[in-house]
Amino acid sequence: MTTIIEPRVHDLGDGFLVRRAVPSIQARSVGPFVFVDHMGPVVFEGGRGLDVRPHPHIGLATVTFLWSGAINHRDTLGSEQVIRPGDVNWMTAGRGIAHSERTPAPERAAGSQAHGMQTWVALPKAHEETDPAFFHHPAATLPQQQRDGVWLRVIAGRSYGEESPVKVFADTLNVALDLAPDAEVALDDGHVERALYILEGEAQLDGVDIPARHLVIPDRGTRPKLRAKTPLKAMLLGGEPLDGHRHLWWNFVSSSKERIEQAKQDWLDGRFGRIVGDDEFIPLPQR
Repeated sequence: MTTIIEPRVHDLGDGFLVRRAVPSIQARSVGPFVFVDHMGPVVFEGGRGLDVRPHPHIGLATVTFLWSGAINHRDTLGSEQVIRPGDVNWMTAGRGIAHSERTPAPERAAGSQAHGMQTWVALPKAHEETDPAFFHHPAATLPQQQRDGVWLRVIAGRSYGEESPVKVFADTLNVALDLAPDAEVALDDGHVERALYILEGEAQLDGVDIPARHLVIPDRGTRPKLRAKTPLKAMLLGGEPLDGHRHLWWNFVSSSKERIEQAKQDWLDGRFGRIVGDDEFIPLPQR
């Protein structure tokens, strides 16, 4: 039976909402994805913008993809990169990294929009302590197909006969789907676990209406057809199941509870490093 998940909504201020569909009671993970967040859409007035202060990660990779807006990424490796619609920012946390995400100064001054997805991929056990790294892939470098009102872009991994240049650590499915009204596309069935998130628009899956801003998990081995009733934005994700249980606490993901306790202490003691030009930080939660 197809599972439909209503995400939890978090207000980050200034009308900026984040909807978290994974983890949930119905799905702790989908393939290697352990967090699935839908950001926005939001319109910022001049002088305002997104401000995610420096915070740490271990044991995962963050994947950021935008439909509108711009975000300036900075991290403790010295990376600084503005991501724009269609680009991919892939940050491998591994043994530890801290980063911040803010609206760039020109967009903040003029006013801007923000709409996109940020997902977290749990690294396989053999790579949980790999060296941290950051990669930016411009929109033009991603494989894409356009036909019959369907525009698909392969963000990471492989799908629809294409393979993204983004380096992944396990079999991964991550595709942006934009459909014109009445356009149809069958969901890729070449991966063990899959989920479809509808960001915007009215859709049907095999003729059944799907609510917008919900996550849909189709049955394994099926190839349901997605149809757009209105202009549609969606993300297809999944891949190889995790190679064991993962503990999630705040921004940390690990197969070891002890490793997460160590990460907590490392953040308290300032051992994640410093982000040049961004001296704020998010304190360790008291929970």
